[in-house]
Amino acid sequence: MARVFFSYSHTDEALRDQLETHLALLKNQGLIESWHDRRIAPGSEFDQSISEAMQSADVILLLISANFLASAYCYSIELKVAMERHHAGTATVIPVILRDCDWHSAPFGKLNAVPRDGRPVTLWPNIDQAFAEVAKQVRRVVEARPPVAVQAAVREPSGVSGMPAASAPKLPRSSNLRLSKEFSEQDRDEFLRTGFDYLARFFEGSLQALQERNSDIKTAFDRIDSRRFSAVVYKGGKAVAECSIRLDGFGGRRNDGVAFSYDASARPGSHNEMLSVEADNQSLFFRSMGMQGGGANHKDRLSHEGGAELLWELLISRLQQ
Repeated sequence: MARVFFSYSHTDEALRDQLETHLALLKNQGLIESWHDRRIAPGSEFDQSISEAMQSADVILLLISANFLASAYCYSIELKVAMERHHAGTATVIPVILRDCDWHSAPFGKLNAVPRDGRPVTLWPNIDQAFAEVAKQVRRVVEARPPVAVQAAVREPSGVSGMPAASAPKLPRSSNLRLSKEFSEQDRDEFLRTGFDYLARFFEGSLQALQERNSDIKTAFDRIDSRRFSAVVYKGGKAVAECSIRLDGFGGRRNDGVAFSYDASARPGSHNEMLSVEADNQSLFFRSMGMQGGGANHKDRLSHEGGAELLWELLISRLQQ
């Protein structure tokens, strides 16, 4: 059984939880045992527990984001140990790119990152697909490990549960330990506000890139206020595609979604597509109403990035017809 260690920033804990869920089949099949710092027992010495867990790990997952790179502990301590063990051939380091950031020049930059092509998890329209890709790659690494005939006795890390030392008797336990999370109206509103802000920055950046790449295209982005923005694309001086995006509600209720209209001057209450904020027992996400035929997406759990890609596709498709 391979020991898998999660190195991550606590800011990304929700994404770590989702990844661990996708690795559950590997656990159930007896292929891996995972460990992260939330398994340190009360009263145990923090640094020592992490150090011993890292030294006994066979696979080290680096959950990469700007928060990870900005963390002195993750970057200067855990990453250093991980790369030393990787270069010594005593562990395999797998960078898992969670969020878009400048990681290619980092010490792990030459390693083959996951998901596929190092595309950040949160840039996939469907996060489950991204984490499924990661799980498949972890499986490949674990199944490719040579069988170990004899393992040296290793003292169980102090205060560590869930990653027993090789020589310690393994107690049976359930893999069904995850508890449901509850999300308040404040949580939902914060998800919506940060999601809308991301949408605005995403559209502004995409319009700039579209104009830079195409000499006959001009674009206009207008952040009207904190709750509305519009985008217009011109070709040969003629407006060929436009939209407005705003915080709006369903059926006159409080603003609890994102409305998309093909009219840059659309009035509140009118929309051609809508993103609502929904939750399962682990995370918040956007869900599309599926009003524009790209309909399969309305069943997907969309991240902020996934929602932005979906709405951008509605605008850019007017130019690609």
